[in-house]
Amino acid sequence: MKYGPNIAMISALVGDPARANMLTALFGGQALTANELACEANVAAPTASGHLARLLDGGLLAVERQGRHRYYRLAGPEVATALESLMTLANVTDARRTRPGPKDPALRHARVCYDHLAGELGVALFARLGDSAVIELSGGQIDVTPNGEARLAEFGVDVSALRQARRPLCRSCLDWSERTTHLAGALGSALLDRFFAAGWAQREPGTRIVRFTPPGEASFAELFRRA
Repeated sequence: MKYGPNIAMISALVGDPARANMLTALFGGQALTANELACEANVAAPTASGHLARLLDGGLLAVERQGRHRYYRLAGPEVATALESLMTLANVTDARRTRPGPKDPALRHARVCYDHLAGELGVALFARLGDSAVIELSGGQIDVTPNGEARLAEFGVDVSALRQARRPLCRSCLDWSERTTHLAGALGSALLDRFFAAGWAQREPGTRIVRFTPPGEASFAELFRRA
C-alpha cells in the first residue's frame, strides 16, 4: 500500500501476542507500570520494555512519570475504538481465545470500554437515548437534541460544556459482545461518570466489569424513559 494510512505498521504492532495483551490490559482506561504490563504479557521486564518502546513510537501508547514510576496508557479513544473493532472481528470470525471464565457474563452485562459503558447495559442505554429523542441520528452523525440537552442537564450532565471538549460529543462504538452499537464520545464518558457519582454502580477493582447495585440498575432502567 503506497499511499494513505500505514495500516500494515499498526497491524504489526497490534498483531504481536505480547503487545496485544498489553493493549488489552490498558483497554479499561487505567494506567499501568512496565512491570505490571510485563506480567500481563507474560514476558520478562527487558522484553516488555522493548514492546512498550515500539508501542510508544507507533503512537498507540502514552506515558507519564510520577515519582520514580512511569505509567502507560492508551494514547486516546481512537486506539480503544480500534481495539474494540478488532475484538468484534475476532468474535465474528470465531478467532476467539479459550472460553472466558465465570466473570465473562458480568463483562457481557456491563463493562468499561475505555471510558464509557459497554455490554448489554451500554447497548440498552444507546437505544433508549434514541427512542426518547435525547439523541438523534442524521446522515451517520449523532447529536443531542435541544430537549435531550435539557433532560441531560436534569441528570447533571452539562452538554454545552462537553461541546467545548476536543473530542466528539457523541460517537457510536460497535460492541464486541452484543454486535451492535453503544455510545462513546464525551457524552458516553460523562454518563458513566454520573452513574458512578450517583452510587448506581462501581467498577470492580482490577477488571473492566461495572457492577450496578439492584437499586442502581432499577434507576438506570428508568433513566430517559419517554415522558
